[in-house]
Amino acid sequence: MPRRSIRCSRCRRPPRRRARMPNTLIATRAGWITDPKTIIDAVQSALREALKIPEADRTLRLIEHPVSHFAVPPGRGEKYTLIEVTMFSGRSMDAKRRPYQTIVRNLATLGVPPFDIKITLIETPPENWGLRGGMPASEIDLGFKIDV
Repeated sequence: MPRRSIRCSRCRRPPRRRARMPNTLIATRAGWITDPKTIIDAVQSALREALKIPEADRTLRLIEHPVSHFAVPPGRGEKYTLIEVTMFSGRSMDAKRRPYQTIVRNLATLGVPPFDIKITLIETPPENWGLRGGMPASEIDLGFKIDV
């Protein structure tokens, strides 16, 4: 009879945690964006590259505020852009650095000065996300890793 290998719980690999596309909010002053889709695509592409998320899983919002409703810090220009990425907690510091760099790079190609971009990563544990009919995300296999 062949022997089967049995591993103790300390030797087993922990299960891979899976993630979902972050919720991303892009906010800026109205009047300078001629093609909103290019801004959304630039941020989506950066997040795909940096966080290894699938293309089809997109949750991005672009909000253009009237100038009177969007204060810009001194020394920043008309294209000052705030980006908030709400995502599952659990990524390494290196994984968090990548979106900063890729978003700035992609938006710079569209004429947004690098110093006019402010990015905030907001991390929440998977159990704080209700998905797929009200299930905690921590109990769903969503298809890719958080720990990139």
